[in-house]
Amino acid sequence: MRDRVDFDVLVHEAWPAYEQRVHDGWVLRYAGGVTKRANSVLPLHAPGDLGGAIEAAEAFYDTRGERCVFSLGPRAAPGLDEELERRGYELVDPTVIMAGTPGNAPAYKVRIQDRPWRGWLETWWAVDGRYGAGVEDAERICTGVPAWYAAYEEDGVALSVGRGVPQGDTLGVYCMATLPGARRRGLARAVLRALVGHAGTRSAYLVTTARNGSAQALYRGEGFEIAGRYHYRVAGAPARNG
Repeated sequence: MRDRVDFDVLVHEAWPAYEQRVHDGWVLRYAGGVTKRANSVLPLHAPGDLGGAIEAAEAFYDTRGERCVFSLGPRAAPGLDEELERRGYELVDPTVIMAGTPGNAPAYKVRIQDRPWRGWLETWWAVDGRYGAGVEDAERICTGVPAWYAAYEEDGVALSVGRGVPQGDTLGVYCMATLPGARRRGLARAVLRALVGHAGTRSAYLVTTARNGSAQALYRGEGFEIAGRYHYRVAGAPARNG
């Protein structure tokens, strides 16, 4: 697997904003305001003029009717987080990146396709969607790169879903979601195992919020360990989650 300093890039590539602009070593990303991950600044390099770069980023999002959000991971330049805090940016959604080499077989039959189908989208959005009609933008983000879409189904209903993005010798796992009434049955575990087995990669990684202890426990049980962290800085009031 690539060195952990590239997790910023891996996550960026697996969840692509459909509008991107590079400014002085930073990637300004926009995707209709759906998820902070696709609507935030990814500061991969230190800019020549920090203040000017921040102002350019703020102008980029202001013209699109969005608050300026920064995704701050290992690649962020020293001092950027402190400068954003000084400017009134709020720290939100501390996130952990977990990586491992899982290899167990799923206990349930899992459907896998290379495009999201209606039932997959409905389940994912029912659990993780917070933006009303934004499901179209979310689908556009997901299908922006090749990926596999997995679901455990009963009576035609997707009870648990996930998305796997092949990235060289590793697999990025995203969109893990289980309907509330179907939890504690091992379905998420089955979906995760099915995606990893289908990919055949030597390793996999995923992201989850730092406060989601139950998800982290599940992933640790599957051989994942914390390999990195990032968080967001949001101008003004908190932006929409994700």
